[in-house]
Amino acid sequence: MKLTTKGRYAVTAMLDLTLHSGNGPVKLAEISGRQEISLSYLEQLFARLRKGGLVVSTRGPGGGYSLSRPADEIAVADVILAVDENMDTTRCGGMGNCQNDLPCLTHELWTELSNQIRSFLSDITLGQLVRNANVKQVAERQEQELQAPSIEVAVVEKPAEAS
Repeated sequence: MKLTTKGRYAVTAMLDLTLHSGNGPVKLAEISGRQEISLSYLEQLFARLRKGGLVVSTRGPGGGYSLSRPADEIAVADVILAVDENMDTTRCGGMGNCQNDLPCLTHELWTELSNQIRSFLSDITLGQLVRNANVKQVAERQEQELQAPSIEVAVVEKPAEAS
């Protein structure tokens, strides 16, 4: 299984939403700034996440996105599946037709790996992740980076001295 950018960004954005939803709906532009994910890509992901029932949107001033249920009830696997990400490591997509319409030698190995990955990601919730010390540390660093004033350095050339 190769988790693509879509799955990684969806989990990252949902984790950011979870971390910042204490003060009401979170704007996608804020997630985009903190996580360096393009706003248009986030809009596509959140349309799928909304359709998957994981987030709700609020329109108007002060609007944005919120989790549709408590973070402890949303598994990482739910997020990945909502954005149509594949968690299958088999070459045949689990169909068992990998070699001349029959299973290949390693079909069962890859099927079991897929099941283990699915089980692992189903057992981890967004709530668990936000309580992780490393996740908290990264979130704090990201907040500090956004709040720190940027300093521009200008290079000034010295005029040539007259002889």
